[in-house]
Amino acid sequence: MHSHSGQFCPGHAEDQLEDIILHAIKVGYKTIGLTEHMPRTHLLPTPEISLMALAPRHAAYLAEARRLQAYYAPQIHILIAFEGEWIRPAYGPLIRSLDRPPRPSTTSSARSTTSRGVPIDYDDSTLCEGGGGLWCRVPGRELKGGEWPGVWERVVRNLEFVKGYGGWLECNTSGLRKKLPEPYPKREIAEEWTRMGGRWTFGDDSHGIAQVGTNYWKGLGYLESLGVRELWTLERRPVAGADGGVELVEKAVPIEEFRASLKLE
Repeated sequence: MHSHSGQFCPGHAEDQLEDIILHAIKVGYKTIGLTEHMPRTHLLPTPEISLMALAPRHAAYLAEARRLQAYYAPQIHILIAFEGEWIRPAYGPLIRSLDRPPRPSTTSSARSTTSRGVPIDYDDSTLCEGGGGLWCRVPGRELKGGEWPGVWERVVRNLEFVKGYGGWLECNTSGLRKKLPEPYPKREIAEEWTRMGGRWTFGDDSHGIAQVGTNYWKGLGYLESLGVRELWTLERRPVAGADGGVELVEKAVPIEEFRASLKLE
């Protein structure tokens, strides 16, 4: 439910989008979520000429994704989305404008990526530069307890908000790829979400063929250790009476069924 390509995320990911989809089919995927980054309007030190290329690239991504969605429909269910980036309040209207018809299938993975104008999710040095006063995910640090007063209450508040509007949490195996002991989110957050009866989806945040399906066995085991037995995805179904219209329907898939479909090493 979460992926990127070098074709539409150059310099940050690798490989052509179609090649990634073909590899996903090869390793047994039944559904893949395409979530290229939304076009930003401001990001230092990116030159303006580079920023000007982002909106046309996003339009090209949607066009190519729709072509691939139709062409490979007999082999794989493709969900077209984008990764929303909440860098500043002005991005709220931009995200809403991108989600208007002809809209992608869904939107995914909204996140905050800067502190005082400094990227916090690029590498260790920029995290240290921008991270003063931030509450962040640090291996070995407990959120539920006395080390950061008030943080856990905010975590629970946010989980309750997501649960209230029917949102899901993604078990993101990229944390394991980055040498963390657990996928995202860390166990105490995952336990609280599961206790609330929150729904889980699953992804690898892959940035190229080499990362498709990485650490899936460990990620599924992590969820099962929490007592999770099913994952949630979206299914596109034709709307009766609508000319080519489709609707997105939430669908539960047993973890055992998902595991059996995969052809990973």
